[in-house]
Amino acid sequence: MEIKRKNTKEIKIGSRKIGSDNAILVQSMTKNKSAQQFLLREEINNLISAGCEIIRVAITDAECIKIIKKFIKEGLFKNNPIVADIQYDHRLALDSLKAGADCIRINPGNIGGIEKTEILIEEAKKMNACIRIGVNSGSVDKKSLKKNNFNKTEALLENTLEYVRFFENCNFYNFKVSAKASSVTDSIYLYRTLSEKIDYPLHLGITESGNEFSGAIKSSVGIGILLNEGIGDTIRVSLTSDSVKEVKAGYVILSSLGLRSYGVNLISCPTCGRTKADLKYYAENVEKITAGIKKPLTIAVMGCIVNGPGEAKEADIGIAFGEKKAAIFVKGKTIKRVNEADVLKLFNEELGKLIENKDSVSKNF
Repeated sequence: MEIKRKNTKEIKIGSRKIGSDNAILVQSMTKNKSAQQFLLREEINNLISAGCEIIRVAITDAECIKIIKKFIKEGLFKNNPIVADIQYDHRLALDSLKAGADCIRINPGNIGGIEKTEILIEEAKKMNACIRIGVNSGSVDKKSLKKNNFNKTEALLENTLEYVRFFENCNFYNFKVSAKASSVTDSIYLYRTLSEKIDYPLHLGITESGNEFSGAIKSSVGIGILLNEGIGDTIRVSLTSDSVKEVKAGYVILSSLGLRSYGVNLISCPTCGRTKADLKYYAENVEKITAGIKKPLTIAVMGCIVNGPGEAKEADIGIAFGEKKAAIFVKGKTIKRVNEADVLKLFNEELGKLIENKDSVSKNF
């Protein structure tokens, strides 16, 4: 079943377009501090290699802006827009725009009020830059909180909509909106309500979702439900982990719903008493072998004769294990049956042939 996305306004962030019928973009936020120039540059390059399409960097002081300006001049963000994330100090946001940031992320709850926001809007107009109205449950405007009887979710919603209308009154429309909570159900409510009330692009995420395991699950549930309803134009999986893993998780969510195809889709059975091989070992090795592939490719690693051959035949390339033996399938045809000890070598060889043949790789991306 094809998901029908809500038709939101199209906006620009650097060389990318967001909203309307444009692809749902995957973004992440760097973990390294700007002062650690070498590590930050390395992380940004790793994110780009992993397919990250929008990169956000925390701007904490004037020195951060100097580093980011240097990276911009080097061409590091040529095809990947940079978002300067600012909290509390509107002057840092202003200077980030002047330094060439493609977008600033500001939080209405702590940026200093309407007057300072208007200054940022006028500068964004001059620089043809984008703004993300980024509200989260950890920093709700105190006035909105009191007005809504300290119901944080309703206050957050009101705060967000007030800023949207203020941006419109300033004749500025190149913005997207996020309203994140650490609660999955609260986040779903917020985004559903916003989607009903506004038609600006929405950036989805579950804030402070947790570590690699629990965070990925909570994000998959929350983001996945919303995407399935046609809501969302960019996403970030927030993890207390490597930023590259956030990007990979984002693509898995999108590909599982048929919204994007990027890199390898690995199908492997959960194993049971019928499994004759150490499937965890082989699945992990196949994952390592295919880690650098960016073209969409479905790979199956199956452990027994019940579902193995059938699932493997549906994949672009697959392995099905038997008793000390394994069969390699490519495009539904058995290429060879080999001893288990030789299967990874043969798989690697056949994978190389498959990637070289461009017609055999899916063109959905």
